[in-house]
Amino acid sequence: MIRLIVGLGNPGSEYEKTRHNAGFLFLDLLAEKFNSNWGYESKFDGLVAKCSIESGIVYLFKPLLFMNRSGGAVDKLAKYYRISPDEVLVVHDDLDFQAGVIKFKFDGGHGGHNGIRDVINHLNSNSFYRIRIGIGRPLQAGVVASYVLSDFSKNEFVAVKNAFDCASSYLGEFIAAQSQAVVTRINELIKNDS
Repeated sequence: MIRLIVGLGNPGSEYEKTRHNAGFLFLDLLAEKFNSNWGYESKFDGLVAKCSIESGIVYLFKPLLFMNRSGGAVDKLAKYYRISPDEVLVVHDDLDFQAGVIKFKFDGGHGGHNGIRDVINHLNSNSFYRIRIGIGRPLQAGVVASYVLSDFSKNEFVAVKNAFDCASSYLGEFIAAQSQAVVTRINELIKNDS
């Protein structure tokens, strides 16, 4: 069962609605949906919310280190609560999908995402679940850094919020019985709902 859901993003109001903060934005929606309050935990360098999903306690976590250094904070919290990598779900932005596309995934490499790379390095494993939130690619090559740190357009933000609602509606089922079969089924359902 999933016991920890991590949203990747950057701390600070200037990054709040940027594409790179899609993971934070999704976790804010979950905290609201499950009536959970965020609290700062200095020992984990981040914000933690505790909620009950599918009759189990799940921790929501937003590391307050910058994206590329978030793995150490994830590792601290996972070790403290004795959570293994396969009980972790990491939510992050993904350039490979258009805004509004969301996919669940298990295992795999970092795909060039430095936040995921750092989580893999600190957990010493890539055997964790992910929710990949599409943010699209910039039209110009070589401007990826500024693109991911820019705000969503109005239309993109609407598409992403709709995708969040859709993905969160399947989260309970996923948490209760995550498996490759469930990942495949939910991805198909999300695709059909879009």
